[in-house]
Amino acid sequence: MKAVRYVADGEPRIGRLDGETITDVGPSSPLGFVPSPQAWASVEEASGPDHAFGDVRVLPPVVPQKLIGIGLNYRDHAAESELAIPEVPVVFAMFPSALVGPGEPIVVPRGETRPDYEAEVALLLGKQVKNASREEAREAIGGYTAFNDVSGRRMQLETPLRQFTLGKSFDTFAPIGPCVVSADDVDLGSLGVRCTVSGEVMQDSNTNNLIFSADELVSYCSMGTTLEAGTVIATGTPGGVGDSRKPPRYLGEGDVVEVWVEGVGTLRNPVERER
Repeated sequence: MKAVRYVADGEPRIGRLDGETITDVGPSSPLGFVPSPQAWASVEEASGPDHAFGDVRVLPPVVPQKLIGIGLNYRDHAAESELAIPEVPVVFAMFPSALVGPGEPIVVPRGETRPDYEAEVALLLGKQVKNASREEAREAIGGYTAFNDVSGRRMQLETPLRQFTLGKSFDTFAPIGPCVVSADDVDLGSLGVRCTVSGEVMQDSNTNNLIFSADELVSYCSMGTTLEAGTVIATGTPGGVGDSRKPPRYLGEGDVVEVWVEGVGTLRNPVERER
């Protein structure tokens, strides 16, 4: 089952996505689509008017209080970064204001000379957790979607301690969507993930190559910290990022980035330079 957040008659709404058809569920809450069991029940029972997916503006599915990134969570990405396999998850924060939906441009700010792509699977929590066991963490995952952890490498790496938050939180640097898929419908441990830039395949992997699993990530991130329902955790990117290529392949004006996640579909965003 798939849910989308979209605009109809100027109002954000929730819909069920079947193929290319959106069936209206009702108005979106200020938090967007929080994938709780109750929310999924409403999606399943959707009976409102239909819209063609291509005829509406699709929004980021959720408006989270917390947007969490995970670094070095694929072995091949750790290797290409010439860094040791981490013993615990590498966690960083991103500003939720960086989120944009499918089709919206990634706008590279003036002064950022090394904009990079990172295809990822993102988890959405359907209920609040704190100090969660792995079993509790698994039960809290309500859905998943595609995510592009666009990274300004110049900003991210310009200090010895690394500016992860700033380098990954520029406006528009967190494309997400196009839909949320129920976690009950898939095996989160075996999902294909791929990135193409202007038609060229840059990353092609599977979540079975993750170092830390979905439930490990949620459990670890919840230690001493409340993760509200609607929290988004981007689970890390596989090898093939632009900064590690020889020569590097950074995003430029006119590029189109497509992140495909098995079961979700394709998140597509064009690239522009800030005017």
